[in-house]
Amino acid sequence: MGLVLKGSRGPRGHGHPALRPRPLRRVLDPDGYRSARLDLVVTTLERFRRPADWERYAIARPRVLLDLRGGEVARIVAAMGRLGVEEAFRSGAALLDAYANSLYRPVKNHRDGDRLAGHLDVAASVGFLLDLLFALDRRARPYNTYLAWELDRFTPPGWEGAELLDAVARVTATGEVALQQRIFARVEAAARAAGHGALLDAWGEDLLLMRPEPDRPGQ
Repeated sequence: MGLVLKGSRGPRGHGHPALRPRPLRRVLDPDGYRSARLDLVVTTLERFRRPADWERYAIARPRVLLDLRGGEVARIVAAMGRLGVEEAFRSGAALLDAYANSLYRPVKNHRDGDRLAGHLDVAASVGFLLDLLFALDRRARPYNTYLAWELDRFTPPGWEGAELLDAVARVTATGEVALQQRIFARVEAAARAAGHGALLDAWGEDLLLMRPEPDRPGQ
C-alpha cells in the first residue's frame, strides 16, 4: 500500500540522499529486518493510523516514497503532525498535572536543603515540560535529536525557539529552581488560556511554591 522513510533517514537532512532497492531483494522476511543501514517494519494501514505515542512524531515527519492508496498514506502522515482539539485537551490536562507534580517536588527539596534530589527532580521535569508545551500547540513532541530542528520551524505559544532551548539547557544543567519557577509562570499562563484553569486551581496554595517569588531579583 505504501512505503515511508522515517527516523534518521527521514526529511530532516540526516539521511542518505538515495536508498537503492537492490540490498532489499536479498531479504526473505522484511518484517523486523535490521541492518547497519536500515530497519524495516511491516504494518497494516490501520495500525499505521494509530501508532504508539512514542512513535507518533516519527510518523508525522517521514518521507513518503510510495503511496498506492491515492494519497491516503500521505494524508495519514500529514494528519499525524497535529493533535485533534479534544485529544490535545485531554493530553494537555494529564501532562500539566504531571509537570506540576514534577516541579512541586524539586521546589520542596530545594526548600528543605536536599540539593541533589532537587536537581534530579528538576531535570526529570523537563520531559513533562516539553511534552506539555507541544500538546498545548496540538503537536507531538519531537525526539530530542530533532528538538532544535522543530523549534526552528514551529514554536509553542509564548516562546521563541532559541529561548526555550536555552531555558531547557540551563535548568537541566544547573537544577536552578528559580528558573523553573519562571518557566512555570509562562506555562501556567498558556495552560489557563487553553482552558486548564480548574486543574491548576485544584493545587490550591501549593501553586505558590511553584510560582516565582515576587521579591526575587529579576522577577
